[in-house]
Amino acid sequence: MTIPQVRRSARRLPRPQRDDAARPFLHRPTSWLRPLPRNASRAALFGLALLLAGCASLSPDGDAPQVLSLVQGQPLVGEAQPRRQPDADAVAQADALLRGPLDQEAAVRLALAQGPRMQAAFAALQLSDAERVEAASLPNPTLSFSRLREGRELELDRLISFNVVGLLTLPWRARWAGQRQEAARLDAAQAVLQLAADTRRAWLRAVAARQSALYLRDVRDAAEAGATLAQRMQKAGNWPALQAAREQLQQADAQAQLARAEQAAIASREALVRLLGLDGAQAARLTLPDRLPDLPASLPADADLQAQALRDRLDLRAARADAAATAEAQGLTRATRFVDAMELGAARNTTFANDPDRSRSTQRGWEIGLPIPLFDFGQARSAQAEARYLQAAARVRAVALATASEVREAEAARQHAWQIARRFQAEVLPLQRQVNDEMVLRYNAMSASVWQLLAEARTSARMVDAAMQAQRDFWLAEVDLQMALTGSSPAGRSALRGTEAAATLAGTASEGGH
Repeated sequence: MTIPQVRRSARRLPRPQRDDAARPFLHRPTSWLRPLPRNASRAALFGLALLLAGCASLSPDGDAPQVLSLVQGQPLVGEAQPRRQPDADAVAQADALLRGPLDQEAAVRLALAQGPRMQAAFAALQLSDAERVEAASLPNPTLSFSRLREGRELELDRLISFNVVGLLTLPWRARWAGQRQEAARLDAAQAVLQLAADTRRAWLRAVAARQSALYLRDVRDAAEAGATLAQRMQKAGNWPALQAAREQLQQADAQAQLARAEQAAIASREALVRLLGLDGAQAARLTLPDRLPDLPASLPADADLQAQALRDRLDLRAARADAAATAEAQGLTRATRFVDAMELGAARNTTFANDPDRSRSTQRGWEIGLPIPLFDFGQARSAQAEARYLQAAARVRAVALATASEVREAEAARQHAWQIARRFQAEVLPLQRQVNDEMVLRYNAMSASVWQLLAEARTSARMVDAAMQAQRDFWLAEVDLQMALTGSSPAGRSALRGTEAAATLAGTASEGGH
């Protein structure tokens, strides 16, 4: 039971009758209720008001400029400007970009300007800023008032108290909250880069699917021409039924492949629409280019990409910030290991005597209440804090190892994808064109049949489609490499989910202080 509770219980006991001779003795201040000078009491209240006025405040812009400084200049973002909320400028920009075929950079600008995921990322940052202010603010003072009557005697007690431990640990909690906010900024920057990367991937898949559907239409047309000619020759008795059935089978297969390709094109287009945050009218006006960007003539010279990733990866920086915040929380737990609560209050008690003159007396003083560590010495809280710090340090090492491994994997994937796509462009497609030309010459010289010409046309269309898929795979590998260098990976982001443990730890410590 705390001291205020003991006092309140004692006041409810039957009181002996007082007389005028005993009044000076009864009104003498006790050892725990000492009188304070009026000026000292006012100075203490004024100082408390100043402390409360100096508490942390919310950022008016939600820390958006700090996030923009982390992502500006990154290859994935380009010249795009992420926005917290779509405004009139964003709507005008979307209308202007949708007037013509939407290229990859324009798609990223649209997604970062009005995409729902962008708004959710900045909302999460604003929520973290509110939690920072809450963690770095003093607890509200407590005002207690009691009115006790015994016969015609009336006693009024007023007590205002505040949390002393919360005041002493405020700098610690403020630093911890600032480090948590830094980790939240890095998380928001990761969300920006992740959205930019997903938009680029969706745009590449949508354009590739559209291009593939166009080529498969040529395959379907060639198969339909062969099947129609086969039916006519069969009716004329110049073509066996087996070969006519094979041509019809080719036609059916080509139609099925085209249907699947058109469905894939619709699905990939709608995935891009969702990332861009387009409504129905805007989605109807969305047009895509007919082909993917050309392959680069060569890849850039080898650089120390692993060192660059270890320096710039946002998820690794977020893991380090999380470890620093966990260390601060561990220090706060150690500082409040034995005494995690202390209340200091200013009291003013007025007693109206039971006499004809209705005389009254006033007591002023202070009281303090704190727990006695008889059973819980804080060993469990200290052990939990140390274990959480070790977990945070292990996450930093895990993310660093994953970063180096993913960069090596992404670099190798990009190199192989470029080699495959380049071989299609430099060797396979020229050879295929040469075969087509030779087949046309043989057909004109009546050395090849129309069926061989149609079969070669189908083979050529499928070869071009395979070359296009290899080109798409290279650009996807390029996006994956840029994300591995600067952003994050699913493994890295999942490793950071332990951040909530540090928040729980500091929240427990601060609640104990309240």
